[in-house]
Amino acid sequence: QVQLVESGGGLVQPGGSLRLSCAASGSIFSINAMHWYRQAPGKQRELVAIITSGGDTDYGDSVKGRFTISRDNVKNTVYLQMNSLKPEDTAVYYCNADVTTTGSARRNYWGQGTQVTVSS
Repeated sequence: QVQLVESGGGLVQPGGSLRLSCAASGSIFSINAMHWYRQAPGKQRELVAIITSGGDTDYGDSVKGRFTISRDNVKNTVYLQMNSLKPEDTAVYYCNADVTTTGSARRNYWGQGTQVTVSS
């Protein structure tokens, strides 16, 4: 079994910054791509950022130039640095990982989500 635990959410003023973390633990052989998604009330879940095992990254159009995804492969942790936050960034942010387990199974795992609220 694999667990993903997010942290770092909270309340921030417009223009502020937050850094989210997501630590993976359990029966991990390797982690392939890692993603951050978000879901605002009444909206569909959307992809925010992706980082491959090799460090290649891509971003949703609404966050390009403001958010940065990174990972620490030793700690099995992915980060999302969010700068110049806007009220429309308010959402629950979810971590997602494509994991190959020690039992050689390849599965997709989700964290429980962390709330980010951007408001004055």
